[in-house]
Amino acid sequence: MAKTCDYYFAPPSPWAYLGHERFVAMANKAGVAVNLKPCDIGKVFSVSGGLPLAKRPPQRQAYRLLELKRWSEHLGIPLNLQPKFFPVGGDPAAKLIIATQLAHGTSAALKLTGAVMRAVWAEERNISDADTLVAIANECGHDGKSLLKSSETASVQAEYDRNTEDAMAANVFGAPWYVVDGEGFWGQDRLEFVERALYR
Repeated sequence: MAKTCDYYFAPPSPWAYLGHERFVAMANKAGVAVNLKPCDIGKVFSVSGGLPLAKRPPQRQAYRLLELKRWSEHLGIPLNLQPKFFPVGGDPAAKLIIATQLAHGTSAALKLTGAVMRAVWAEERNISDADTLVAIANECGHDGKSLLKSSETASVQAEYDRNTEDAMAANVFGAPWYVVDGEGFWGQDRLEFVERALYR
């Protein structure tokens, strides 16, 4: 039976952005099926002791910026440390990704996910804005208006809620979070360990 990897993330997460393309390439190389699970990280934080960025102590906020700069430079991935549209609500983008997966499959949804993340962190675009989401979907070769309409349905909301419940059940407390063979890995800096797990 083919190995799978659960991929929990929130579209506005800079850490998910920094790891996304590497993870997708890694999963493709290993022939692993990705269970794409965008989730409501705010609800996950509420049961796991996490704090929204604005409520974290200044020391932690300052170190976060330092680490983001280090990783952006190390990986050669463009990243605005303080983008124009952040913090930003991730629900509309997450539901658009789910709608894309349901209509066009996981590969298409993974591609859209990368585009949404780049929009926040490299392109100064507002991913909570409906017109922006339509444009991003169009740029990925989809009918953005149709997907946005689908993303607002009860079935997509139910899937989003289920992903969030699954995250809490899997003891997720941050993003990105990868689960291979029941073992969780937190953060894009753990991708080396994720890769090893994919070949076990």
